[in-house]
Amino acid sequence: MAEFVTERQEQHATEAAPERAESPDGAEAAAVLERARASVDPELHAAVDSLPGPIRRIVRYHFGWEYADGSPADGDAGKAVRPALVLAAADALGGPGAHTRAVRAAAAVELVHNFTLLHDDVMDRDTSRRHRPTAWTVFGDAGAILAGDALQALALRLLAEDPHPASAPAAARLAQCVLELCAGQHADTAMEDRAPGEVTLDEVLVMAEAKTGALLGSACALGALYAGAAADEVASLDAFGRQAGLAFQLIDDVIGIWGDPQRTGKPAGADLAARKKSLPVVAALTSGHPAAEELAGLYAGPRVPADADEIARTALAVERAGGRDWAQAEAADRMARAMQELARAVPDPESAGGLLALAEFVTRRSR
Repeated sequence: MAEFVTERQEQHATEAAPERAESPDGAEAAAVLERARASVDPELHAAVDSLPGPIRRIVRYHFGWEYADGSPADGDAGKAVRPALVLAAADALGGPGAHTRAVRAAAAVELVHNFTLLHDDVMDRDTSRRHRPTAWTVFGDAGAILAGDALQALALRLLAEDPHPASAPAAARLAQCVLELCAGQHADTAMEDRAPGEVTLDEVLVMAEAKTGALLGSACALGALYAGAAADEVASLDAFGRQAGLAFQLIDDVIGIWGDPQRTGKPAGADLAARKKSLPVVAALTSGHPAAEELAGLYAGPRVPADADEIARTALAVERAGGRDWAQAEAADRMARAMQELARAVPDPESAGGLLALAEFVTRRSR
């Protein structure tokens, strides 16, 4: 599900060590992510350890904590962008102690995110994530689906058992977010069966907001709720996360076509080979450029394994029709909107520093 991932954000471009650490902004984002991972990991491990044995094994493999045979591994569990957003929002609006109080909410968001990844891999038939075989390829479709279901239930249980006064509204908001994620994923899969000329750019943007922006917005909103923020502040942080999430998805879609497989952990042009109607592709198809007709012809062909030459031709057609340039410009516009929403909720740039660093990090990736 990208959310239903996208992660391929965490999927296609997914989650490895923080980048751009050589710059001040990159270093700040790396510190925020590292602190979030250190805070949330013990809660995640404790929650996952409470799962039934067979499901626990699949989940631990998915998180990179174990190999397929159950032996310990030191794998890549992802960047922890979403839990970091929860904690950064709590820090920005809640003052001292807010970070610690919001850890369980941050873990719940990370569990929901990984529920979407497990299901997304099954639906997309993706065979690799974070540079290792996906869970369904190792444990089967049923095992991966059930493990994802268990993570969603576990997330809501964490919030239900949390004595914090914000836990009930947070659980309701996260559950509503899952419904939106499902609706977005349904729209995405339905689009795959439609002809290239039948899909509009507006509906793909709406779908992308539901699939990706919704969970980033919910993460920020949960942090604000745990900080005791006012309703308008919660709404603005939700909008901030949604706009940043759209920028994230736009960049992720660019990476899904032109990213380096050595860095993404995905085959080059995997989205094109699957005929996915990603944002750059639909922008190209609806551009009116002569290359759009060529692209439509390539996308209208039978869904058979594409060779490297065909993928390269398709990528070139997307680029010539303006899909890559549009996606990059649209990502910049969405980030500008995100900054406006953040300024409404947290006018003090110093207090908003963690959120600013994370927003810059997720939209400046080069993979």
